[in-house]
This record gives sequence, C-alpha cells and structure tokens, in this order.
Amino acid sequence: MKNWKKIKEDLIFFLKNEVSNAGLNKVTVGLSGGLDSAVVAVLCQEAFKENLNCVLMPSQFSSQSSIDDAIELCEKFDIKYEIISIEPMVSSFIKNMNEDKLRIGNFSARMRMAVLYDVSSREKSLVVGTSNKSEILLGYGTIFGDTACAINPIGEIYKSDEFEFAKILGVTDAILNKAPSADLWEGQSDEAELGHTYKQMDDLLKLMIDENKSKEELIKLGFEEEFIDKINHRVKANAFKGKLPTIAKIKWS
Repeated sequence: MKNWKKIKEDLIFFLKNEVSNAGLNKVTVGLSGGLDSAVVAVLCQEAFKENLNCVLMPSQFSSQSSIDDAIELCEKFDIKYEIISIEPMVSSFIKNMNEDKLRIGNFSARMRMAVLYDVSSREKSLVVGTSNKSEILLGYGTIFGDTACAINPIGEIYKSDEFEFAKILGVTDAILNKAPSADLWEGQSDEAELGHTYKQMDDLLKLMIDENKSKEELIKLGFEEEFIDKINHRVKANAFKGKLPTIAKIKWS
C-alpha cells in the first residue's frame, strides 16, 4: 500500500518549491476532463489556491462530456478556469492533413500547448505538465505538445496507480470512471491504441524499468516474449521524446 498522503505532501512541496525557485507564484494547467490533468489540477489548487489558472481547450473533435467533466471538477474544488477553443486553428490547417487522425491529433496537441504557453505568459506563470510515468516511458504523447511543460508532479506515477491517488484527492466520479482517452477524435481510446490495458503494461514496466529484470526473468514470471519485446521496443524507440535536443559538438581547434 503506497503512502499517498506522504506522496501528496511531497508533490505539493515540489510544486511550491519549483515555482518559487523560478521567481514566480502562479501556475497554468491544461484541463482535459481526464484523470491526469484532474490530479495535477487538484494538487495545484491546494498548493496555489487562486494562483492556479486552468485552461480548457476543446476542438471540433472534443466530446461535450470531457468539457462538462472538467467544469464539474473546477466547480467542486473552486478552481478558476477559462475556455479557449482551438477549433479555428485546427480548421485552418486540417485540409492539409488528408484526414490522418494521428496527424490531426498531434497538431491539436501542439495547438493546445501553444495556447497554454501564451496564457502562462499573460499570467506570468509556469506551465505544469500532466503526463504520467506510463505515458512517458511508452512515448504515448506528442513531443512539443502535451509532453511540453516547465515542471511535472506526476511523471513518476504509473497510470494504473494513479486511480487510487485520484480517489484520495477527491477527483470526481465522472473522471474516475471513464476510460482513459486523449479525446483527440470521437471514440478514441488510449488502451485500444496501445493494444493493452495500462495495468498489463505497468506490471511489466515496473519490473523491466524499476527493477531492471532481464527478459529471461520476465518470461519466468509469466510474461509473453512477444509482449516483452513489443513494450521494450516502444520504450527504446520513444526515449528521444524525454530528452533535450542533441546539440552537435564542435572542435574549434
């Protein structure tokens, strides 16, 4: 059993300390109506109170339930929010994307982050990230999109563990009970895209990454070789998303 009370206290301290070290006292969070941003918003509300600004950024592909769920969370925790539609930005470029859902989704994520950073500039605040450890390891995020942020309080929490934390924080039932989705197009599902449940992937990732178990050890523990290879390849292939750009070294003499 994880000590979520202590983890909550540590994360609130982390948030306050990092923002203070940057010489600021405000934060901005993109709120989607999903679990990750809800957890981050509740943590930030406790840490910064009225100095938290949440931004809902629906597109023409967003579900009304996501907007409603995000607003319900804000109302429960007295969180200040605004709604800025990215529909005009997506509409102006979508004709160039040949109805490619992945391209549209990535473009939408980058437009949201552009809006979020503009709001943070207006508010003189830091953008707080909402990617969990599962997404980061699997590369399930858009580089310079939803993975962009100044600080991230939940990047060491696996998605399958986050539900328990969210319950303790008091996240609303509508968000707790919905299937994980980036809401990038109608009917989009994280687990359907990834091909496995977060629980299945997290069980493997915890042993593979956190405990550094070998492939042979993982097979002995009951994991299928094909599944191990698939997840291992995904982790390695997407590792670049978590790194700063590689800068060429020049020998000047």
